[in-house]
Amino acid sequence: MVDYHAANNQSSTGGVQTYMEQENDWDRDMLLDPAWERQQRKTFTAWCNSHLRKSGTQIENIEEDFRDGLKLMLLLEVIAGERLPKPERGKMRVHKINNVNKALDFIASKGVKLVSIGAEEIVDGNAKMTLGMIWTIILRFAIQDISVEETSAKEGLLLWCQRKTAPYKNVNVQNFHISWKDGLAFNALIHRHRPDLIDYDSLRKDDPVTNLNNAFEVAEKHLDIPKMLDAEDIVNTARPDEKAIMTYVSSFYHAFSGAQKAETAANRICKVLAVNQENEQMMEDYEKLASELLEWIRRTIPWLENRTQEKTVNDMQAKQEDFRDYRCVHKPPKVQEKCQLEISFNTLQTKLRLSNRPAFMPSEGRMVSDINGAWHTLEGAEKGYEEWILSEIRRLERLEHLAEKFHQKAAIHESWTDGKEAMLTQKDYETSTLSEVKALLRKHEAFESDLAAHQDRVEQIAAIAQELNELDYYDSASVNGRCQKICDQWDVLGTLTQNRKESLERTEKQLESIDELYLEYAKRAAPFNNWMEGAMEDLQDMFIVHNIEEIQGLITAHEQFKSTLAEANKEREAIQAIQAEVHKIAQSNGIKLSGANPYTTITPASIDSKWKKAMDMVPLRDNALQDELNKQNSNDTLRAKFATQANTVGAYIQAKMEEIGRISIEMNGTLEDQLTHLKEYQKTIMSYMPEINTLEGYHQLIQEALIFDNQYTSYTMEHLRVGWEQLLTTIARTINEVENQILTRDAKGISQEQLYEYRASFNHFDKKRSGQMVSEDFRALLISTGNSLGDSEFARIMGIVDPNGSGAVTFQAFIDFMSRETTDTDTADQVIASFKILAADKPFITAEELRRELPPDQAEYCIARMAPYTGPNAIPGALDYMSFSTALYGESDL
Repeated sequence: MVDYHAANNQSSTGGVQTYMEQENDWDRDMLLDPAWERQQRKTFTAWCNSHLRKSGTQIENIEEDFRDGLKLMLLLEVIAGERLPKPERGKMRVHKINNVNKALDFIASKGVKLVSIGAEEIVDGNAKMTLGMIWTIILRFAIQDISVEETSAKEGLLLWCQRKTAPYKNVNVQNFHISWKDGLAFNALIHRHRPDLIDYDSLRKDDPVTNLNNAFEVAEKHLDIPKMLDAEDIVNTARPDEKAIMTYVSSFYHAFSGAQKAETAANRICKVLAVNQENEQMMEDYEKLASELLEWIRRTIPWLENRTQEKTVNDMQAKQEDFRDYRCVHKPPKVQEKCQLEISFNTLQTKLRLSNRPAFMPSEGRMVSDINGAWHTLEGAEKGYEEWILSEIRRLERLEHLAEKFHQKAAIHESWTDGKEAMLTQKDYETSTLSEVKALLRKHEAFESDLAAHQDRVEQIAAIAQELNELDYYDSASVNGRCQKICDQWDVLGTLTQNRKESLERTEKQLESIDELYLEYAKRAAPFNNWMEGAMEDLQDMFIVHNIEEIQGLITAHEQFKSTLAEANKEREAIQAIQAEVHKIAQSNGIKLSGANPYTTITPASIDSKWKKAMDMVPLRDNALQDELNKQNSNDTLRAKFATQANTVGAYIQAKMEEIGRISIEMNGTLEDQLTHLKEYQKTIMSYMPEINTLEGYHQLIQEALIFDNQYTSYTMEHLRVGWEQLLTTIARTINEVENQILTRDAKGISQEQLYEYRASFNHFDKKRSGQMVSEDFRALLISTGNSLGDSEFARIMGIVDPNGSGAVTFQAFIDFMSRETTDTDTADQVIASFKILAADKPFITAEELRRELPPDQAEYCIARMAPYTGPNAIPGALDYMSFSTALYGESDL
């Protein structure tokens, strides 16, 4: 007889001992209720056959079919999964005893001490000894390893049944005999795990036979659990056999616990794959957005670097309008994309760290630093392009002014030189009297004075032409041609003047003196006439000014000119008096004047005409200067408006930047409170956008007014734009850091108190209050938390918190490191173990098994990425889940 108490007192598992002590009555005197024995025969036989069929055999009579020991050894090999010593195939009794002993030795090797059961009783067909031996096998291999909430074996199986059937009415499992008589408990177990197989609400407590048969048939048909009990035996027995019930119920436990393990394994794999799929999608989105942004920058920079010059101010102003459209319409969405790209990158890195994945390294040229570098280059190109446009507008304005001035002076000079060559080449002195010759000589001297006076104008024309060439005026060819023609003609006039003078001087000796009055008139009239022409030229001269000081300088000069008019009028009257004196002398002396003054072509009438014309120009010049003064006053008002708004906006941006710096360091309250506060703060900042737009409006008016300087403020629109963009980016980055801290806290189970402690420690060692600390300060922080660091260990930690080797550690990297050191995450080994369960302990898995156990999209994800398995026992279609699992965590390449 088996001594269950002795066997289990020495077993390594204490669970069997507890419930074996309840079997004393059955074991003590080899007494067994006939009904219980019948139930045990049937149940144990079915249980044995449920395992033997895996080897293609079965038993009919439990005490007869195990007598030779062959099927007993086969049964143990199937249920234990181990090979027993080779059986003896002889038919003699000694061979059978040896085979049975091998089986009993194997049972004893599993920690079960068999007492009073010998091979002879089994070979002799002792039914009770055989049933006792089979029960021992069932206990060891089907019940002993059951564990539920720190209870095992019988108690664990009972607790499992109670937990699974607790929600069902009319079911109260307290034991393994009468609690199962009405059959509801069996149906409840099946319905709890497979509700599609049982209509539990249709069962009646007063129809136990129907209930039992329903459960037995469903279990056999759908759950592959053979029928081990008879409904009539259970119903007609006052107290059904406990061992038979336990044996049958344990089959349900193993059937459902295996499915539960597979479900758990599948869930773990789904979780890991979902995280990996999400991360991969974020990586693809980052790469796409980064590529598009870099491509936009690559296309934009050549446009901004284009320095093709235009011919007119209008053409350059059209370019300026295109640039303004780029600034206000095309660039702002790209600023948002750049900010979103940085936020997505930081969130992805945080998720990768939290899921124990390697850090994301974008493809070459698409790092955040690369994008920032390209963006910096873009902004540099913008600044250079804007400065070039303004410089070109100034240059073209200057060119147009100079060109107009050149043509005006050239026209006046060409008008003056018209006919001068013919005059200088005539030989009128050959037939003139002495007085006429003297007159011609004096006239020539007057002409020379006029010619000398026009020398300045010619030099001015040449100087303007030279300046137009130096400024690369587009129509320099025509200017140069006209200037060359004037210079050549001027040289000819000089030569002709000299030749005529020499001719007159040769004949002077033969002529009488010339009328001195005419001569004096000519000498004074010529420079006065030239002065009037110069004055009229100045009064018609175009002017360009950029501020009040310049226009006031012109007004002052004009007022000074007006102050000389009285003296000039006296000179005009003196010149007219000379002519009057001529007529007086002629009339007094009866002299008949032959005609006009022989020394000059300037008549008193022409002097009066030019004087009147010049006087008419003075008020016109007054009005033009006053209009320009009004315009400059308006521009100055516009400067003041812009400066007032710019100083307000600049101070606001500076204050908010400093405030955000303090907020990021002095975070108070829960992370959710901080996030809410930051988002409200962000809304407050965004509500200031109308002030920025107002400033942009003033800036546009200033540019349209061609205002290039502003003495009322040191701020420029570009400076304020950059500051505003930095303010928006800083608050968005701070919000993202808090969101990542919430993500870290929730994923790692970090308490609010721990986050406060981390923040206080970090702020204490962040001496510069910059939100980052250098490596030496970070080492001091780690030492303060109780870490004893050698150089190699500190280098390892720096590789984690600063993978890019920037030399600075952020607060987010610090809490990631602390949470990584104190919490647990999924590992490659855990994922491999989960795949192993789905693969039924095989070193490979098939596509069919993946599609059966995982959701369709994740199953196909695995199939597409798993390499074919080429190891031992490989079959067609086998997939290598081990290398796939390690690749998920960056330990090898897919």
